[in-house]
Amino acid sequence: MARYKVDIAALSETRFSEQGQLEEVGAGYTFFWSGRPKAERRDAGVTFAIRNDIVGRLPSLPQALTLPRMTSSDAAKDKFYEDLHALLATGPKVNKLIVLGEFNARVGMDHAAWQGVLGPHGLGSCNDNGVLLLQTCAEHRLLLTNTFFRLPTREKDTWMHLRSRRWQMLDYFLVRRRDR
Repeated sequence: MARYKVDIAALSETRFSEQGQLEEVGAGYTFFWSGRPKAERRDAGVTFAIRNDIVGRLPSLPQALTLPRMTSSDAAKDKFYEDLHALLATGPKVNKLIVLGEFNARVGMDHAAWQGVLGPHGLGSCNDNGVLLLQTCAEHRLLLTNTFFRLPTREKDTWMHLRSRRWQMLDYFLVRRRDR
């Protein structure tokens, strides 16, 4: 990452359990991760790396929330979004905010309906998790940055459905509208 001058990188499907952080002094990055509890199957998880000199300047350390699986109950999904709302509401609005996540949400391409949240370069159709994510972004004035860049489809996709063999965008990078 240092060779490519990457300051912040998000990694999905890392399969680490629970939450933690590790400073790699030689590499110059601190890794933060969140995954399922040790007792559960490790089939998901997200990790992000931040250059150590940036970590030292952060007003607060990264917070991690674990998103329920696509097949989880509506109550589990609602609980996640309640926790996310609470986390977004507690941070000072003057600070820059970056939300990295594997949201298991398809947000689709209806740029007109979600003006200021969804860019013109979305992918596919919207699912229930996508609606929850879009509503959260609208309420907290967040942008789904992945959808604002014109890229070949193969560079937007983050996951392939095993049966249909169709690629989907499920992982997102969110920022406040004013910070774009």
